[in-house]
Amino acid sequence: MTTPSARPDRPRSVLRAFLESEASGGIVLIAAAVIALIVANGPLGPGYVALLHRYVGPLSVLHWINDALMAVFFLMVGLEIKRELVDGHLSRWSDRALPALAAACGMVVPALFYLIATGGAAHTASGWAIPSATDIAFAIGVMALLGRRVPTSLMLFLTTVAIVDDMGAVAIIALAYTRHLSLVALAAAAAILLVMVVVNRRGVRRLDAYLPLAAALWIAVWASGVHATIAGVLAAATIPIDRNDAVSPLHRLEQALHSWVAFLIVPLFGFANAGVSLAGAGLATLLQPIPLGVAAGLFLGKQIGVFGAARLAVALGWAHRPAGASWWQVYGTALLCGIGFTMSLFIGALAFTNPAYVDEVKIGVLAGSILSAMAGFGVLWIAARPVAKEQ
Repeated sequence: MTTPSARPDRPRSVLRAFLESEASGGIVLIAAAVIALIVANGPLGPGYVALLHRYVGPLSVLHWINDALMAVFFLMVGLEIKRELVDGHLSRWSDRALPALAAACGMVVPALFYLIATGGAAHTASGWAIPSATDIAFAIGVMALLGRRVPTSLMLFLTTVAIVDDMGAVAIIALAYTRHLSLVALAAAAAILLVMVVVNRRGVRRLDAYLPLAAALWIAVWASGVHATIAGVLAAATIPIDRNDAVSPLHRLEQALHSWVAFLIVPLFGFANAGVSLAGAGLATLLQPIPLGVAAGLFLGKQIGVFGAARLAVALGWAHRPAGASWWQVYGTALLCGIGFTMSLFIGALAFTNPAYVDEVKIGVLAGSILSAMAGFGVLWIAARPVAKEQ
């Protein structure tokens, strides 16, 4: 393994800064979700709903948030994925094995739980992917509350599982939730992306050469019928990165975007999408097929898939258990992987057009995520032992 002293130009403490920022962003996201629930269930509820559905130009306020602002979130996700694949904790197979297997099973098993709980009915089947992804900010925020009782290796495991989850979720959104395609707009998007690749191959490092093209790509993808947020991930793949340069274009863009995404865009998304009226809601509501399937997928499917895959991979000698962590701590981390807030709400809005179903998705996501957060925190609190501050 290369030591930090052997690579003096590499950005210092990237992982630590990322985790600290994600933890703070996760706490802000939790606060935004709580405020949304309070507003939606108070006297301001009707105004809250009316504001989100008010049109500004071609899109409603809700769609500007979900389609445009979240494209910036997906751009950030794409940058993080590329950095991790090129020069991070997914750059070698030995580093990828455990989180990749855990993430894969942590996507398949929740989908099976959802389909079983909903009985595979045609009108609910499109929601199978809702419990598939982990909300990295929310999960890291909960883990951060434990402080030094949790070794950094567990935070790294949780982060890499969530990043691989994001890769899978992006693929699912592109393939499973694209309905009507415009071949002309799709061809235009492909042409713009090709130009961005050529600009990259010619060694252009100025961000102002990429960002206007990224905006044009978003417009073309939006018009094509593929969900517009995919443009963010595609654009990120073309941004140049130099593993030994702290000011390479990718590093600069990632650093510039991170605070805006963590403290404005994602909390705003949470505020706009978490608000659901709980009037008359009770156990019977949660036991409806969609809420039950989503909650069971997140709370049961995630922990079984992630922890089961981790135990199997280590038993077969394919990977090693996170350093300094017990199996109980790994299990607690697997529980936190069931916090699927942001991406689950996002996929739910794509899966269903019926507002009643979308509200049921929100109830299931909130229930499954809260259960996962409480159980994961509890297991980690009991199983963890204070560890020395890592440098």
